[in-house]
Amino acid sequence: MENKAFGLEPLFEKAENYAKTNFELYRLKTVSKTASISSALASRALAIILLSTFISLLNIGIALWLGDLLGKLYYGFFCMAGFYGLCGGIVYLFFHRSLKKRISNSIISSLLS
Repeated sequence: MENKAFGLEPLFEKAENYAKTNFELYRLKTVSKTASISSALASRALAIILLSTFISLLNIGIALWLGDLLGKLYYGFFCMAGFYGLCGGIVYLFFHRSLKKRISNSIISSLLS
């Protein structure tokens, strides 16, 4: 009986080593994926912030210029607000589903790759 127990000991040790190695592998894969996604989000966030600042300043300039042409400065801001309201409505009506699907697919593929 003792001979059978002695033969199972190396098997249990190998199974324990295998489980530890698998756990460490999954942990390292998780860390790698988290770092990859975090760095991508950080770089995109920086680009979005810079682009938003540029677009905001450009819009203020265009609104002031239009207001100067129309006679009152606030008319330019009304025109810009109407333009962006119209663009937002068009995007929502015609492109909402396709944009949502593309963003979802992008997130899923980045998580699974």
